[in-house]
Amino acid sequence: MTAARQDVADARRIVVKIGSSSLTTAAGGLDADRVDALVDVLARYPEREIVLVSSGAIAAGLAPLGFTRRPTDLARQQAAASVGQGLLLARYTASFARHGRRVGQVLLTTYDTSHRVHYRNAYRTLEQLLTMGAVPVVNENDTVATDEIRFGDNDRLAALVAHLVRADLLVLLSDIDGLYDGDPRRPGARRIGEVTGPADLAGVEIGSAGSAGVGTGGMVTKVEAAGIATGGGIPVVLTSAVHAADALSGALTGTLFRATGRRSAGRLLWLAHASVPRGGVTLDPGAVEAITERGSSLLPAGITAVDGDFSAGEPILLRDEAGRTVARGLVNFDAREIPRLIGRSTRDLARELGPDYEREVVHRDDLVLTRA
Repeated sequence: MTAARQDVADARRIVVKIGSSSLTTAAGGLDADRVDALVDVLARYPEREIVLVSSGAIAAGLAPLGFTRRPTDLARQQAAASVGQGLLLARYTASFARHGRRVGQVLLTTYDTSHRVHYRNAYRTLEQLLTMGAVPVVNENDTVATDEIRFGDNDRLAALVAHLVRADLLVLLSDIDGLYDGDPRRPGARRIGEVTGPADLAGVEIGSAGSAGVGTGGMVTKVEAAGIATGGGIPVVLTSAVHAADALSGALTGTLFRATGRRSAGRLLWLAHASVPRGGVTLDPGAVEAITERGSSLLPAGITAVDGDFSAGEPILLRDEAGRTVARGLVNFDAREIPRLIGRSTRDLARELGPDYEREVVHRDDLVLTRA
């Protein structure tokens, strides 16, 4: 076993993501045998803390509602998720109970995870479930999510959850046994055993949705999710659900994406990858330099314009005068308040408007750069 695979075998806290096509039939409806097979593997490791990010709610609700295929409109997807989420959790509850394990449901939207207070609440809930020996079953809250607050796919959600819980490993399970250098259905396509960085992916054909037709992702979302995780110091194993046991044991299965960066503040990963900005501000050159080169907070004096309709605490874009986004941040003021702050010092604002205005528009701890 290589050193990198030994790290996989030694991982204690693991996020496992399973796709819809690995849990359901193409027509919709849960496959109980597939669910049980996955749970049997995860239950082999009582000493490990497992967070299960599970797709399948919408797919599970298709057949009970009479759908022959996944609907394309959001309202009917939400209806299917409402029915299917209960079926999915009930199946996991019964399956884990065979091993004396409890499960807890955690449904998330980007709003829950890109705002400071909600982010902390999500972390505390997951941490407490793990401390109590339960298996958190995480999914996007499809029943209430709108297009503006959706993660879009559970691969990205799983990568962000891995950061949230400070996982040692992320395992992405689907119906394909790894990343190939071309379409795996073509003769001669080769599975890539290990990815050490972006250069290893040069020239690799990365496909979209799988053949089952019940999921939303594809290989491209898995590679993107791997990039989010590895960039923050978390290795990733990508393989098929039938090889889950081998993946968790450190065997040479699937594709191992080695960590390429160091761990960073998890909330900033959410801000960079999961938040949906509701507007933005334009900065003068001095403010751009202060933020990008000196790690400074954004003060009112450096703002030249504001756009959008946002409230204090929401994510916004910080742009230079050419319109290029240089950072994302959580803003401390409503959009309607900022015009009277533009170009002014915090001392003058405090003297005129009160002490609440002697503060940053975006604090450096709530800011993440988006370009070098």
